[in-house]
Amino acid sequence: MLSRREFTASLFGAAVAATRVAGVASTQADGRPAPRTATVNASEALAGLTLAEASARLRTGAVTSVDLVNACLAALDAEQRAGKVRGPLHGIPIALKDNIDTAGVRTTAASAVFDDRVPTDDAEVTRRLAAAGAIVVGKTNLHEFAFGGTSATSYYGPVRNPWALERNPGGSSGGSAAAVATDLCYGALGTDTGGSIRTPASYCSVVGLKPTYGLVSIRGIIPLTLSLDHCGPITRSVMDAAIVLNVLAGYDRLDIASVEHGAEDYVTALNQPVSGFRIGIARAPFFDLLDADVAKVVDDAVRVLAKLTKTMTDTMLPSTRDVTLPGETYAYHEEMFGRMSGRYMIPTRRALQNGTNAKAADYIRGRWRLELLRRTIDDAFKDVDLVVLPTRRRTPRTVDASIKREETDVPRNPELENTGAFNVYGIPAISIPCGFTSKGLPVGLMIAGPRFSEGRVLALAHAFERATEFHTKKPPIRPETPLPPLATTDEDAPAPKKSSAGL
Repeated sequence: MLSRREFTASLFGAAVAATRVAGVASTQADGRPAPRTATVNASEALAGLTLAEASARLRTGAVTSVDLVNACLAALDAEQRAGKVRGPLHGIPIALKDNIDTAGVRTTAASAVFDDRVPTDDAEVTRRLAAAGAIVVGKTNLHEFAFGGTSATSYYGPVRNPWALERNPGGSSGGSAAAVATDLCYGALGTDTGGSIRTPASYCSVVGLKPTYGLVSIRGIIPLTLSLDHCGPITRSVMDAAIVLNVLAGYDRLDIASVEHGAEDYVTALNQPVSGFRIGIARAPFFDLLDADVAKVVDDAVRVLAKLTKTMTDTMLPSTRDVTLPGETYAYHEEMFGRMSGRYMIPTRRALQNGTNAKAADYIRGRWRLELLRRTIDDAFKDVDLVVLPTRRRTPRTVDASIKREETDVPRNPELENTGAFNVYGIPAISIPCGFTSKGLPVGLMIAGPRFSEGRVLALAHAFERATEFHTKKPPIRPETPLPPLATTDEDAPAPKKSSAGL
């Protein structure tokens, strides 16, 4: 596994190598610069190889991986010069959480179970990004099979919080949030089943958007609980999230979770006035048992919103306590778990074992309650347009404490998880940076609205962002920052292979 310093150096090396075009020398034998047309044509030739041809050249040493990547980048640049711009993401480096399929590239879900899994097809969101001209620069680490909220349990080792390296970055999309926060990419995709986009966005001081259930395809994404799974962007600004959502949103008839919804321009919707918005403060139970620092930061943020909007009143959202889907996660893993349970990490193994005795009748009743709640959730917004609440009630634990807690199987208290209810509701919710604790740890503010109200959610988030400067702050880490050692390890877990990045 590369250290953070080695990975940064590798990125710098790739940037230097990018001055070469597809392995063609930038100078001629006499030292004069090579003709631009010659290098561009050579790039197009390399980019046009079949996968088998490119692989053969790699094996013989005729080209390097960097040469092939640069050839594809040069092809996109050539499109731009020819006036064929695919959109705002054309040529933009984006990272993908490593549970999102990429054809010909390993997708492991951070598990030894999928150590050598190479999909033959792209996930629908991967395909959409490619069609928009985005460049997938890498896959990011995550909590194994997206089965937790810390990103500490991973085949590749734990992800660190860039604001405090001894702490966890949230999960399960911890690598995606950390990569965006540390400028390793301009945006990333995460998945969210109980808060896995919004929690790491909050802990890493970036923007994380969970759209309405079914608005963005989840086909080709390794599921956690399909009935609750969402995919969405993690970015450094609300505008960036709207740009990515414009590309991701759309009906996919091959995705059983996908829903038909008329096309919207979320970038345009972002700029709508918010002065007439009625805001609900979802106090109970979402403001209960807050860390003192979190409470102060969120109260300050609410006061900012009060100046931007029309009204602000306390409001209630329906309980999700009776909505459970026993066995749905286990249904995906059943065959693999029966063959190789030992390859799962201890916390994931224990969680899956709990699903082996699930009853079909209990699951069906849970689905009925879920469907009814989603059909009626918009009723909670009759008197308000949007609701606001803390993304998380507490700041992140240390990585060591997270690992110990997960390995000893301490039960989770759902009443302390603000994010999960919104996966049950299936409504859009965004986490945005809203301040820092006295120890310098980020705090996130969540804004949510009725189904398909992404435009309004983004507009209020954007207005808050423009009224504050929290999103401009950068983590204090430097290449020379020492990495705190771990006191605990999972001795029973399979030894990980080297990954392309600790993220």
